[in-house]
Amino acid sequence: MSDPITHVATTDITDMLSPTPGRRMDLPGFSEEFVDFPHFIIRITERIWHDKEVERCHDWYAEDCPIHTLAGDITGAATVVQNTYATLDAFPDRRLDADNVIWSDEGDGAFYSSHLITSKMTNQGGSEFGPATGKTVRVQTIADCLCKENKVIREWLVRDNLGLVQQLGLDPDQVAKDQARADQQADFSLIEFHTGRNGAGMGAPEAVAAHGSASEIATLALQAIHLDRTDTAINGVYDFRADVHMPGSTSLYGPDQLIEWMQPLWSALPDVQLNIEHIAEIPYLGEARDVAIRWSLRGGHSGDGRYGAPTQAPILIMAVSQFRIMNGRVREEVTIWDDLAVRRQIETARLAP
Repeated sequence: MSDPITHVATTDITDMLSPTPGRRMDLPGFSEEFVDFPHFIIRITERIWHDKEVERCHDWYAEDCPIHTLAGDITGAATVVQNTYATLDAFPDRRLDADNVIWSDEGDGAFYSSHLITSKMTNQGGSEFGPATGKTVRVQTIADCLCKENKVIREWLVRDNLGLVQQLGLDPDQVAKDQARADQQADFSLIEFHTGRNGAGMGAPEAVAAHGSASEIATLALQAIHLDRTDTAINGVYDFRADVHMPGSTSLYGPDQLIEWMQPLWSALPDVQLNIEHIAEIPYLGEARDVAIRWSLRGGHSGDGRYGAPTQAPILIMAVSQFRIMNGRVREEVTIWDDLAVRRQIETARLAP
């Protein structure tokens, strides 16, 4: 009897990097060294970042692979190599420690992973945010990857850049303003970029799983937070002990703190459209389930709140949430979006003629 499929959230890194040889699932077109799909994700991340085998991105990323971020898109393995070197120049000791990989079989030999990462790193070189600060930071990232035949063929990347710049000792609104000015000089608008594609590249909405499933509960949590926005709806789906992590390296405990944190965002974006773009679900321990949802939010910056005086700018938030569902409620949640890129959209509107 073969070993079970790698369960990242509960397996030691040594066992993940050196598993018992032999396939644990059907992986058509993948190298024989990978025992299952989560092992593929963990192993290539380890080699690229920790073993510094950066050029091997050409082995594991398609040459035309699109990588979607809220700050703009990049394309191809060569660009991934270039960006990886740039990040290592700025943060040479960067770690990418795996907290979880929630995955799904997409059919036709394709697999989808939602990889939750914690990075500890020291800013020893200039970065996209400015000169080196010498500060050590801890940042969470989720990389959602569509993979086929041993390669990442499409990626959606969300990093808590708000928390990153705050830990670097920088003013996030000033950084966003500087980035918006640089965009203006380059004749680029992040607002026009996101408006022009009208959600293209974000993925089609997926049907929610069966009634009462963990995936449905996680979806109801997103609807309660972003659409219903009521204490009743939120308390109905979150455990009273819910441990929730939000952008800005924010740690919340219980639905009351979550509601309080969300209120300035609700005020800033009073009318939004929620789009569920991908759902994956795996077992955790016992009856508990882990669910990853990639989603987006569109709405106008038409109210006072988190981002200051309203600009009427059309705003896109691209996010990924990982939920742990226990006893029919959300017990743990990590939600990540690049709130610095949200502020950059708003500063773009403020700089417009």
